[in-house]
Amino acid sequence: MDFNVLRNLISRYCAGEEYWVDSRTVYIGHKEPPPAAEAYIPQRYPDNRIVSSKYTLWNFIPKNLFEQFRRIANFYFLLIFLVQLIIDTPTSPVTSGLPLFFVITVTAIKQGYEDWLRHKADCSINECPVDMVQQGTVVRTQSSKLRVGDVVMVREDETFPCDLILLSSSRSDGTCYVTTTSLDGESSHKTYYAVPDTMAFKTEQEVDSLHATIECEQPQPDLYKFVGRINIYKEREDPIARPLGAENLLLRGATLKNTGHIYAVAIYTGMDTKMALNYQSKSQKRSAVEKSMNAFLIVYLCILISKAVINTVLKYAWQWSADHDEPWYNHRTEIDRERHVVIRAFTDFLAFMVLFNYIIPVSMYVTVEMQKFLGSYFIAWDKDMYDEELGVGAQVNTSDLNEELGQVEYVFTDKTGTLTENNMEFIECCVDGHVYIPHAICNGQILSAASSIDMIDSSPGGYRREHEDLFFRALCLCHTVQVKEEETVDSIKRGIHLGKPTSFYISSSPDEVALVEGMKRLGYTYLRLKDSHMEILNKDDEIERFELLHVLNFDSVRRRMSVIVKSSSGEYLLFCKGADTSIFPRVVSGKVEQVRARVEQNAVEGLRTLCVAYRSLSPAEYEEACHQLSDAKLALKDREQRLAQAYDLIERDFTLLGATAVEDRLQEKAADTIESLQKAGMKVWVLTGDKMETAAATCYASKLFRRSTQILELTKKRTEEQSLHDVLFDLSRTVLRQRSLSGLSVECQDYGLIIDGATLSAVLKPSPESSGSGNYKEIFLEISRNCSAVLCCRMAPLQKAQIVKLIKASKEHPITLAIGDGANDVSMILEAHVGIGIMGKEGRQAARNSDYAIPKFKHLKKMLLVHGHFYYIRIAELVQYFFYKNVCFIFPQFLYQFFCGFSQQPLYDTAYLTLYNISFTSLPILLYSLIEKHISIEMLKRDPTLYRDVAKNALLRWPVFLYWTCLGLFNACIFFFGAYFLFDNTTFTSNGQLMTTNTQMMFGNWTFGTLVFTVLVFTVTLKLALDTHHWTWINHFVIWGSLLFYVIFSLLWGGIIWPFLNYQRMYYVFMQMLSSGPAWLGIILLIAISLLPDVVKKVLCRTLWPTATERAQDIDKLLQSSVAELTPVSSRPSGPSSKRKSTDTSHLHFGVPGPRTLHRSEFFPHKLVLFHWADGGGADLRTLSLYVLRKLGLALPTTHQGQRPLCDTDRHTHKHRLMCEHTQQCAHTQRPKCDLNLQIIWICVPLINNAYTIAH
Repeated sequence: MDFNVLRNLISRYCAGEEYWVDSRTVYIGHKEPPPAAEAYIPQRYPDNRIVSSKYTLWNFIPKNLFEQFRRIANFYFLLIFLVQLIIDTPTSPVTSGLPLFFVITVTAIKQGYEDWLRHKADCSINECPVDMVQQGTVVRTQSSKLRVGDVVMVREDETFPCDLILLSSSRSDGTCYVTTTSLDGESSHKTYYAVPDTMAFKTEQEVDSLHATIECEQPQPDLYKFVGRINIYKEREDPIARPLGAENLLLRGATLKNTGHIYAVAIYTGMDTKMALNYQSKSQKRSAVEKSMNAFLIVYLCILISKAVINTVLKYAWQWSADHDEPWYNHRTEIDRERHVVIRAFTDFLAFMVLFNYIIPVSMYVTVEMQKFLGSYFIAWDKDMYDEELGVGAQVNTSDLNEELGQVEYVFTDKTGTLTENNMEFIECCVDGHVYIPHAICNGQILSAASSIDMIDSSPGGYRREHEDLFFRALCLCHTVQVKEEETVDSIKRGIHLGKPTSFYISSSPDEVALVEGMKRLGYTYLRLKDSHMEILNKDDEIERFELLHVLNFDSVRRRMSVIVKSSSGEYLLFCKGADTSIFPRVVSGKVEQVRARVEQNAVEGLRTLCVAYRSLSPAEYEEACHQLSDAKLALKDREQRLAQAYDLIERDFTLLGATAVEDRLQEKAADTIESLQKAGMKVWVLTGDKMETAAATCYASKLFRRSTQILELTKKRTEEQSLHDVLFDLSRTVLRQRSLSGLSVECQDYGLIIDGATLSAVLKPSPESSGSGNYKEIFLEISRNCSAVLCCRMAPLQKAQIVKLIKASKEHPITLAIGDGANDVSMILEAHVGIGIMGKEGRQAARNSDYAIPKFKHLKKMLLVHGHFYYIRIAELVQYFFYKNVCFIFPQFLYQFFCGFSQQPLYDTAYLTLYNISFTSLPILLYSLIEKHISIEMLKRDPTLYRDVAKNALLRWPVFLYWTCLGLFNACIFFFGAYFLFDNTTFTSNGQLMTTNTQMMFGNWTFGTLVFTVLVFTVTLKLALDTHHWTWINHFVIWGSLLFYVIFSLLWGGIIWPFLNYQRMYYVFMQMLSSGPAWLGIILLIAISLLPDVVKKVLCRTLWPTATERAQDIDKLLQSSVAELTPVSSRPSGPSSKRKSTDTSHLHFGVPGPRTLHRSEFFPHKLVLFHWADGGGADLRTLSLYVLRKLGLALPTTHQGQRPLCDTDRHTHKHRLMCEHTQQCAHTQRPKCDLNLQIIWICVPLINNAYTIAH
């Protein structure tokens, strides 16, 4: 028998029909089709239970353990633990088993608690009551008991229990209103339509009498796509087939609004619903820090293996002599003598591996996990990132990428709704070149600024009047806007004015609402959609009715939408609106050039434009269009492609009517945020679907492009004039020539690149002439790399993701961040290293699929420059510190083997081995990684350039890692040999004890090991204290409390005879050690010597080669300490002189209003003020004394006579002018006077608000 056939039969029987066919058949009410119809095949589908939990009571332990031991470190320690159980090892299995057990238990408790919460949420959902129609009556049951094919009744304000096909509604037109806030965040009411043949069913009996089947696609996660058809069987008639689309599908999680009740049939249940499919986990993203941790772990694993190999080889070299091989105190058994030398060597190797295995920090992973989980709450708790208007704050969807926020090099941002408010305001419309402005109509006068602006009621000619009416009718009919009389939201009624109900418009697209409202202000009011008829009120207050026949919905590929309507005179009209690039090629008549000119002018001003066209259809053309649409809609396979083909055939031969202009204002502080990101060293790219002129205007307004920026265009228009190859190489030569000149004293030119979607497709497509012309991708990357900003316009959603992927895969492998607010941004958000969603007006798809969600674009500044900076600093210190303290911990054990004949004797007691990483040193570093602030929040926001100090994984590079490792090795040597020196000479006491001559301590390996361990614990804890900049009472409590805990534990561990121990080798060791005065002195001295090199290194580097962060720290501390001495002075007056950059000293301010002329012989004033001279004028500052400036190393050498300084500063940074500190005594009054020969000092300091004075 063919095994493939057998496999298919088994799959069909066990898994159900949906797993082996492309579509499913649903029998409404579980009724079999008539005998003449297709064969009845019972199918098994999942029930309606939602299961978001990961574990069950039975599989939690094995499944959780399997997942945890997939982690390399956990698996490694498990192997070590098993080795300790199997062979005779120098340490107890408890030393490895207990830390591993602690880590596994903590992680399991955390994951188990999270899963228990998911179980509770699932139970509350699955036990919700549902009304189901059975045998003509309504029966109440639980949601989990619903099956595919059941007919349910849903009442107003109830949530749909599963994915349903709408059969009928309490509304006469068979429609219902639904909100999908829980699915995509859109709070507007969407209209859904019942099947035309069942919309008349109003009772349970009528619904129960329905005999029909539904054929539809298998479950898939796209919320906005559905393909199916319903076959309705009637007595002695052929079945009637009707198409089903997304407008008929009610999704689980959505809520019924403004509709009494509906009847619907379940087609997708439980985990097959679109909501459940969308909530499945996304692909795991790994941060650069995690990759560095794994690389460091491999290095330490190699060190561990090398230590074990060295000790094994040296042991057998030591035992080459018979005396060393079997000393009198350690005779081997006969079994040991008979074992092969290779087996003995391998056993010894494993024993050394066990002895040194603590160099691998197993607890680091659980500490990092806790730090990320707890640290993520600081973003959610940040009040500065809470938006009062939306009533929401920042959200963290994943805590695994916190530190990645401090490593971003490229920011890819959407425009509409991200940089702009997505709050559309209708500005104007153009009909055949004549412009209409609503404000001019409302004010009852024509604006005098433009002679082409006309009133609607200015009695135009016949042809123009006809096109004018058609234009306004088109905008009143070609949309998906809903009209609401009134609505209650949170007990507040909207749409009521002066006690009378008024209508207002709701739509998922803000553009459509703005256009319809604009038409209302121009005299044409859209009233309602009733009984498939759209009603509008024209400027003569006459109601016009148009029958809505077909809606050709908008999609991002066509970039247009159309409606086919029938007027009261019986004329068929096709109205279409869309982007100019999708309308103009399909126009055959109309004043194209006049409209095109107005569209381009509005685009340059940053307005969003749409073109409007129409086509009159003959009855034959309409029938043909109906036939094409019907065939496409009934198709179960490739329906979207067939619909696109039908739309392409119908939407042609247009007559152009005009265009509209809508303004989308820039978001608050968007320009400041982009400017700060650029100063921080990030490259900002804007990816948008808008036309080039509109997007470019927004880029100028948001300061992405500056007036001095030279724009390089890589667009379809230019590639039509030249070949793509020539354009790319011309641009490449331009930017490379500039880069070659940048090393000289030539002013650096700032470049900005604009590329459109069509050209990008050509760039990304493999070139047929690639062998001769090279790779276009690399040339494009080289050009964009040398541009300060890039604008990508006319981008499809997939192209946005392709751009992000292209930059990610470049040779630098930069860290990318994508931010957007709409469903079209989801692809690039998922592609980027860090995805951020804006909780805007285009729904919450972006926020749901992102790693982080923020209310407004301006909050990105603090998220990256403050939170990202802190997160990276903290976790980098955590990782390096963990490796450092474990080197300090285990290297003395390695050195000890040279003094104990490589006998695998442990240096430390079992309790110390076990608790070192769990208790003695874990809490201080965890707290440090949560609350450390090496610099103030205000300084980080004020000076974005500080972000550069931590960019490119600066604190986890190999040189830094080697420094920490070498520091750990040095400290370990100090611990060991310092203690060895204290134990150098020994003597016997009167009672026979062996005592050290230097310190009068008992001489023994446990005393020696305890001394080393005490110095170790104090040193690594104090090292962390020295690295701490932000001290609070919590730091003091944890750091000093940890040291106190170690002392108390050691006293108890060695001071009490514990009954559960077979032997107690640490009894009285610690107390006897502390009873020695020289031991105290030795401990303090060893701690000081261990910490000294790191302190000296920091002092020298901070003095001789200070980083920007260290300078900012000094300024911050001095300003905070001197705030009481600061006295406000008046602001610097504005004027032409305030913008000059010369070294002229005629306008220096000394705490007095107005400029003051300073002469060579004039006395140096008692007060000194530092002024900020920026490119755009003065800005007030807080001053520093000259002593402070000299201390900070900010004074630069200058030439004589006020010339430019010898050490020129960056031209693009803010420059500050300062009166020189060089003074000499006046011969007459002995008061200091200014020597103008050494007068001007140029310095760069962070911008500080408010001007103050300091006593000189």
